[in-house]
Amino acid sequence: MDDQPEAAVPEPLDRRAELSEFLRTRRAKLQPQDVGLPEFGRARRVPGLRREELAQLAGVSVAYYTRLEQGNGRNVSAEVLDAIARALRLTDAEHAHLIHLARPARHKKKRRPAKVQRVRTGLLYLLDSMDGIPAYVAGARSDILAWNPMAAAVFGDWASLPAAERNWARLVFLSPAYRDLFLHWDSKASDMVSYLRLYAGSHPDDPQLSALVGELSLKSEEFRRLWATHNVKEKGHGIKLIRHPLVGDLTLSYETLNLPDDEDQQLVTYHAEPGSESVQALRLLASWGADAGRTDVISGAGRSPDDER
Repeated sequence: MDDQPEAAVPEPLDRRAELSEFLRTRRAKLQPQDVGLPEFGRARRVPGLRREELAQLAGVSVAYYTRLEQGNGRNVSAEVLDAIARALRLTDAEHAHLIHLARPARHKKKRRPAKVQRVRTGLLYLLDSMDGIPAYVAGARSDILAWNPMAAAVFGDWASLPAAERNWARLVFLSPAYRDLFLHWDSKASDMVSYLRLYAGSHPDDPQLSALVGELSLKSEEFRRLWATHNVKEKGHGIKLIRHPLVGDLTLSYETLNLPDDEDQQLVTYHAEPGSESVQALRLLASWGADAGRTDVISGAGRSPDDER
């Protein structure tokens, strides 16, 4: 990357603006027939439900809901938020996001220094003991904190990157190699932004998050478009299709395990269906060891993850 002058500390995300846009975009996704309301003949100037229709469904006055959608969530009750969440057909993740935005946890105004993310020694031992299973620990803002050799073999030589660049969002949107690595890159990109949006709802004052969002917004049109949708999603489980430069296509199931002693850290593991070609491909990568993780096709030649620890 080109050297750039040191930037000023970025401003935190505007929680009121976030609340306003989140409610507006959720309302725009619903049609009267979706919620059992009659559809009148006159044309709608904007897509989705009108404010008065949403207020009716939630059992609140139009003026009250309008103030809330304008970002004024002060003193709103949990019962009202629950009613609005039901009216908007929010998912559990969207419901939690709404609560974070409308009823933020009380905190001191003085900005605290960024928390250093550390991975427990026991987790590092656990990662290394997972023979044949790609696994890594993700932290705040989708930072990649620790990984085992199999994760490096599948996803690339993260150890060759500066620590600040070991971030899933940066890799997905700014590295051409990761567009080739994920067969359904659009889905991966959408999920990535949805995770960041959910994190932003509970950590709007995180200056590193603001800097990351600012950088990606400047450098990626796709990120700007997805960020504007205000979609939120929790990490969970699913299937990723990967086109590996050495062993070809892989179909891998992933599981995301939240760590009980750090709400921002998650253990993510990948596995292939027993007896599948992907299992054989993972075994082949495991037999190559560190050499598989040093391929310059993915992220450039460099050290293996073992050198990092």
